[in-house]
Amino acid sequence: MFEFAFVLIAAVAVLAWKGIRIVPQGEEWVVERLGKFNAVITPGLHIINPIFSKVTYKVTTKDIILDVPEQDVITKDNAVILANALAFIKVTNIERAVYGIEDFREAMRNMVQTNLRSIIGGMDLNEALTSRERIKTELKTAIADEASDWGLTVKSVEIQDIKPSANMQHAMEQQASAERERVAVVTRAEGDKQSLILNAEARLEAARKDAEAQKVAAEASAESIRMIADAVKENDTSATFLLGDRYIQTLQKMSNSSNSKIVVMPGDLVSAVKALIGGGK
Repeated sequence: MFEFAFVLIAAVAVLAWKGIRIVPQGEEWVVERLGKFNAVITPGLHIINPIFSKVTYKVTTKDIILDVPEQDVITKDNAVILANALAFIKVTNIERAVYGIEDFREAMRNMVQTNLRSIIGGMDLNEALTSRERIKTELKTAIADEASDWGLTVKSVEIQDIKPSANMQHAMEQQASAERERVAVVTRAEGDKQSLILNAEARLEAARKDAEAQKVAAEASAESIRMIADAVKENDTSATFLLGDRYIQTLQKMSNSSNSKIVVMPGDLVSAVKALIGGGK
């Protein structure tokens, strides 16, 4: 009798020990009874029926970081870019998270990838590369409802990297180089054009100034001749003196020239000068 009681007490103790569960902080456990959902136990000490019940799932209640792998995405203008993201989610309904989807982490990762391709696929290359905030907002909105059905809350979605593929980068560099060369050619051509215009304007201005100078000189000469003509109407002595002086100066220059060997002078200089002005008659 004593032995039976001891065995019974030992069996109860073993069962009680197996039924004790201590849930750590940051986790919640799902308990099933006879293969059916029974309860969710929170952090702390719990005792369950070790014969008919068991812990089947241990789910973290902390924020979960999902790293979405890099993938090739084709934009609306058929450019290939590489994009990856980070999703921050939290389990808010344990029962839905473990029974609503087989693997909620993998499901969320695939859903983020699919929606990321869809969103970027509706943009052209330049728009996709410069619209991170828009992509992030649209992506979070697109996955929020589905995540809620799985007992998950999407805390945040971040676009970790978005860039052209290697081939696309090479093509863009070639395009940029060609554009820079085109701008350089246009700039040089414009410079040459402006230079030609300025040179032509300078020549035109010089010709205009030269013409004005010749006009002024001609007017001055005409005025001088008029004044001399007026002066000799009544008395040709002044004209005789002036022409004689100029004649003598010219003869002196000719005699001083290294190329002049013989200088011929008229015998009657005064008569010659008078003859020049018509006074020798």
